[in-house]
Amino acid sequence: MSADFKTLSDSFEAKSPQDVLAYAIETYHPRIVLACSFGAEDVVLVDMVHRMNPDIPLFYLDTDFLFPETYATRDRIIERYQLKPAQVIQVKSLLTPQKQAASYGDALWTSNPDQCCQLRKVEPLTRVLQGYDAWITGIRRDQAPSRADAGLIERDQKFRLVKVNPLVRWSWTDVWTYIKIYEVPYNPLHDQNYPSIGCTHCTKPVMPGQDPRSGRWQGSAKTECGLHKS
Repeated sequence: MSADFKTLSDSFEAKSPQDVLAYAIETYHPRIVLACSFGAEDVVLVDMVHRMNPDIPLFYLDTDFLFPETYATRDRIIERYQLKPAQVIQVKSLLTPQKQAASYGDALWTSNPDQCCQLRKVEPLTRVLQGYDAWITGIRRDQAPSRADAGLIERDQKFRLVKVNPLVRWSWTDVWTYIKIYEVPYNPLHDQNYPSIGCTHCTKPVMPGQDPRSGRWQGSAKTECGLHKS
């Protein structure tokens, strides 16, 4: 994080996520977008953003391997917040699953999960972010060691724009308190021991007391899909 962004980020440490969002929207609208996986943190941000500026768009990375419950949550969010089609941007890989299998072999997520994420997540994300100056994410510091130093507002060196992380200081309890208070629609898989939800092939339930992200890429050393790594 550059010195200027660190100073800016530090100035928001004692403020609310809504304060961070208000600053980001005022500064970067209309070239700001919300990244949404329809997980717990992201539906909270949809609600917060909608209360401030209902015209802010969101995008989601449709890897072609999302859970049916994730698509259903998407539809419930669209209905609840009356989102226009242009506000909900579906971003997909340039390769269909069939073409990926033909080029890289069947079940690439097993033989080379990093490459699978590169093709189905990182490359599509790179494309969509080229149209914006800032993006909003739902990452939190206590999700993983790789996120422990995340700032509230930082320069994303990988994708070359500003990254806004309003919930970095929040706990899992904070997220669910907000969901319950505001009755935000959420993915029902969260009620089935899935704290972190990705693709069907690479996401397993997590038992109480385990690392919340231990359900992702079980059996490998992989802990991140590559979207939030410098």
